[in-house]
Amino acid sequence: MLSAYSTKTQDLLARLNTFFEQHIYPNEARHHAELDALRRAGDPWQPLKLIDELKIKAREVGLWNMFLPHPYKGQGGISNLDYAPLCEVMGRVSWSGEAFNCSAPDTGNMETLERYATDSQKQRWLEPLLAGEIRSAFLMTEPAVASSDATNIQCSIQRDGSDYIINGRKWFSSGAGNPRCAIFIVMGKTDPDGPRHAQQSMVLVPRDAPGVTVSRALTVFGYDDAPHGHMEVVMENVRVPADNILLGEGRGFEIAQGRLGPGRIHHCMRSIGAAERALEMMVDRLQERVAFGKPLAEQSVWHERIAESRCMIDQARLLTLNAAHKMDTVGNKDARAEIAMIKVVAPNMSCKVVDWAIQAHGAAGVSQDFWLAEAYAHQRTVRIVDGPDEVHRGAIAKIELSKRAAFKKGLKTTV
Repeated sequence: MLSAYSTKTQDLLARLNTFFEQHIYPNEARHHAELDALRRAGDPWQPLKLIDELKIKAREVGLWNMFLPHPYKGQGGISNLDYAPLCEVMGRVSWSGEAFNCSAPDTGNMETLERYATDSQKQRWLEPLLAGEIRSAFLMTEPAVASSDATNIQCSIQRDGSDYIINGRKWFSSGAGNPRCAIFIVMGKTDPDGPRHAQQSMVLVPRDAPGVTVSRALTVFGYDDAPHGHMEVVMENVRVPADNILLGEGRGFEIAQGRLGPGRIHHCMRSIGAAERALEMMVDRLQERVAFGKPLAEQSVWHERIAESRCMIDQARLLTLNAAHKMDTVGNKDARAEIAMIKVVAPNMSCKVVDWAIQAHGAAGVSQDFWLAEAYAHQRTVRIVDGPDEVHRGAIAKIELSKRAAFKKGLKTTV
């Protein structure tokens, strides 16, 4: 696990870094300008020309759908361990993933469809997603309940003959703001009186289905993340065919656990990339600026912060690679402790490193002139999405307690 990256990954990583140097970093200003122009025109919820151009270039050089662990009709086929360094690079520029068809929530949704959808569902939704022709959203979180406990969700999915009728309000439905978002994966309750973890189901809901309303965009520290967006979605008597169910009634919680494992580790990979870039920016700024008669880089407090940042980033990276390795070798379920650990460690680490980088930049660090304020908003959000820190810490503690109890029970048995 700690050996050099595979030959396949080394090749992809070299090509990806070259692509970033040639096409991503030089176009950060253009991305901002295109989006700003759309905002001034009154509608930022439009696909950006830059992204469409970059998609073509990425496909031409074979940097497309690199995330998919199980190959589907020639697409994907990469391990979590091999994908980790690639995803880390994409974390350095928050919007870059879409250029390679590797952005959330599409990655998680495509993995979900590949694993759990029927052949007809795959043909209708997975294949255009893999082609980058449409976008998708995952609707689980609700404003009226503590969604950190997914069994709390209240969205209703009721059988009516050959259809399901969906009623509910979801929010922070990432990706639903994009006009190319064509399909929602919706989690709701088909059996409110059933066993706690068998009440939920997942159903495929076309965005243009009658009764679906994308009511507003929710901001994160003032950022609307257009044209991607984190939307509030209302579903009123939305009718879809019963064939749109994934796996069957009562399987929603099972699907959620299968989907969120890869999604969580992808967030962590990107967090490491963001922290690495923030550290680079911090070091550059400290070497450029002079205060109290000497460069900031020569002042001891910044020595401590630089050193601590390097230690924390490398620790998080190794923990992430370990989790990825376990996911590949023993499966997501048996790697749940490692996934939970890195989901706590990586975003907290990234928040701290980005915060120090902001401090090194002074007032400029919280302005729109630098990437750091946006990065902090993004990394702080990762401490909540796909389960807050507290839930993952609780899961880790329960695993440790059960391991110790099993050990003591084994001792008593052998005595």
